[in-house]
Parts: sequence; C-alpha cells; structure tokens
Amino acid sequence: MRRPIPPAGRRRAAVWRVLALAAAVVGATPAALAQAKPETLSVCAACHGPGGNSVIPQFPSLAGQPKLFIENQLVLIREGLRDIAPMKDVLAKITDEEIVELAKHYAAQPLLPTPGTAQAAKLQRGAQLSAKNLCGTCHLPSFAGQSQVPRLAGQREDYLLVTMKQLRDKPGPGRDTIMASTLRGMSDADLGSLAHYLALFKP
Repeated sequence: MRRPIPPAGRRRAAVWRVLALAAAVVGATPAALAQAKPETLSVCAACHGPGGNSVIPQFPSLAGQPKLFIENQLVLIREGLRDIAPMKDVLAKITDEEIVELAKHYAAQPLLPTPGTAQAAKLQRGAQLSAKNLCGTCHLPSFAGQSQVPRLAGQREDYLLVTMKQLRDKPGPGRDTIMASTLRGMSDADLGSLAHYLALFKP
C-alpha cells in the first residue's frame, strides 16, 4: 500500500509544478503551445460565462485576470492545494500547456461592466477601507491586478464578498496569508462595502 503524501510534501510538489510550468513556458516556442481547446472553453463557460464573464452568482469572472495569476491558481487547484472539488475534476486531465493557453485566452478577454446599482454610502465606506488597508499597493491603484495578484475591479460583488469572508474566517491551504491577515477583524458590513466598491470600481 502506498503511503499517503503528507501535506508539506504536497505543497512542495505543487510549488515544483508551478516552477516547472514557468520554465516550460519560458522555453516554449509559439508552435509548441496549442491554442485553448474549444471543448475545454465550453466546459469553463458553463460556470464562468461566455468569454469568462460570469453570470452565475458566486462564480468569478475570469476575463481580464492576470495571466500568471490564472496559471498559478489552476495548477494549485489541479494539484489539490486549493480545494475546489468541481474544478479539480475538470482540471484532472488538463496539461500544463493547456493551462498556459487557458490563462492566455482569459487574460485577453474584455471584462464586461458589472451590473448593479451604486449605493453611495457603501461606495464611500469601501473607498475608505481600501485606502486604509492599502489594497491598491498589491492590486494596483486601478485594481487591475498584476502577476500573481488578482484583478478586483469589475469582479462579481457576490463572489468578492464570499471570497473575502473565506479568507478572513477559513483561509485554508493555497490561499494568500497576507490577505487573510489584512481582512482579519473586518465586519461583514465592512466586507460588503469593500466588495461593492471594488465590483463597481472604474479607473
């Protein structure tokens, strides 16, 4: 019987997978990378929407996210370092090369305006919290994200709120510890205001 791999070993293995993916991308030629498969994009669209613009509550939009962020998250989920059961099943047979192409595809998609009615009090409170917690330092003043840091501007408000609550209360493996520390102590109302502000933010 095979011995189970301890969590630390799985984390190291996933880190090596991310590094190997980065090395493969650097050394690959355009001809060596196949375009994202239409059938795979169709599966992704079922939850994340056409072109990566989600229309389903609490499912994130992928359009316009930084390419490296998408790559890293897909590897973490595939390797079991982020526990998202439906995604793990979908990614089980996806190769590193396909992950690169999926990330390239969604990073290039235009993010459609987020529907919703602006609430002045929540926008003001969200702006104050964002400034106080220096959200624009890592996510950029435009909240467009960079490298391994996700885009927040225009993301679904419900998804932002759920994710921030998870990071505050039960960050779990594979999640950003800096974000967990930043959000610790914020009330649900504060997180709601921050999500509202970021979802409707326009540079």
